[in-house]
Amino acid sequence: MVTGQFFRKMGAAIAAATALVPAAVSAQDAAVLTQNDAGGYAEPGQFHLQESVTPIMDSIVAFHDGILMWTIALIVLFVLALLVVIVVRFNAKANPVPARFTHNTLIEVIWTVVPILILVVIAIPSFGVLSDQMTVPDGERKYLGANIFSLGEVEVPEATITIKASGEQWYWNYEYVDQGVAFDSNILSEAEIAEFKPGQPRLLAVNNELVVPVDTTVRLQVTSSPTGVIHAFAVPSFGIKVDAVPGRLNETWFNARETGIYYGQCSELCGKDHAYMPIAVRVVSAEEYEAFITAFAESRNYAEAASLLPAL
Repeated sequence: MVTGQFFRKMGAAIAAATALVPAAVSAQDAAVLTQNDAGGYAEPGQFHLQESVTPIMDSIVAFHDGILMWTIALIVLFVLALLVVIVVRFNAKANPVPARFTHNTLIEVIWTVVPILILVVIAIPSFGVLSDQMTVPDGERKYLGANIFSLGEVEVPEATITIKASGEQWYWNYEYVDQGVAFDSNILSEAEIAEFKPGQPRLLAVNNELVVPVDTTVRLQVTSSPTGVIHAFAVPSFGIKVDAVPGRLNETWFNARETGIYYGQCSELCGKDHAYMPIAVRVVSAEEYEAFITAFAESRNYAEAASLLPAL
């Protein structure tokens, strides 16, 4: 915990010193599609990160749009300037007799030390964001959120729901740990989408979505079948990506602030149907979730419980 807080504090401090333009943090507002347009997944031609709906993804977007983009832009401009100088001043016409020296100690020290410093500046806030993702809220710990460059911290309530996601070959099994109920989630074919869930995206739509309440912290335990292979649970709009390893229980969390369906995929090369085990998380109101989970716990029938939710 102490190490995570150190990285988080140092990351925010360095980022604040290097982010010269505050507007960089809010660049996502102008660059990404709204949730209604994007539908919780990337659209053709989209060049920015998916819209953030969690504090973790807020940090990732701010980190990407701020320190990373400024660093990349400055490096590209510097290299371009060097190339122009070399082309103009050191071509064969301008220098018919080339210099014969082979070393310059000062330059060699600079091109070794400066990249190291750049990597350190990038790494420290990156560790802070990673620490946020891997530390489940306890109601007291602060999180970087979207204000990573202004030293702002986000209060996140402790987790009240625990869900276990198990990677199978090749689909997902979700268990509501506190209620002791589980269900499988499989990809839908194009024909099934047209018949049962028209309008949902190809290769991302599933028969049974993971249902969670809005504005609620969810502890997500991720594993894989003991006799299976390594998978990875990833939902871009939530900013989470966790390996599902046989015999190991990894943890992350999310707190979605907007209702809707958010899609992800297994992001580990897990076998022949790797591309066909999508993730669909349906975020609903607290009242809708309560009705769903109560019915599911009583009937042990996902379809019956899901029928209580509003039509998609």
